[in-house]
Amino acid sequence: MALRIVNTTRNRVLAEKAGEARSFGSRLKGLLGREGLGKGEGLYIRPCNSIHSFFMKFLFDAAFVDGEGKVLHVIRAMNPWRISKIVPGAAGVLELPVGVLEGTEVGDKLEFL
Repeated sequence: MALRIVNTTRNRVLAEKAGEARSFGSRLKGLLGREGLGKGEGLYIRPCNSIHSFFMKFLFDAAFVDGEGKVLHVIRAMNPWRISKIVPGAAGVLELPVGVLEGTEVGDKLEFL
């Protein structure tokens, strides 16, 4: 089932059809093997408090959120072959096409529908 994700603080839709990675295997795979993310796409990984971009073929934005959807940390245009910091309190990470998180800030509230 695809998720619609809205930044309710900014009244802005971030994704219309985001996938969800909840199992160990789907979280481990993440976006590996994909050529990119299309407009309106994304991946919500949970539980998760750190990510990597090893073997990735494209840049992406990432928002780390707590269990209530509050943004704790934002990475814009994560390059391949990087590791994020561990974000204390993060319950999940939302990965989106580059530029989608423009204007999203720490403290914003995201809603997953």
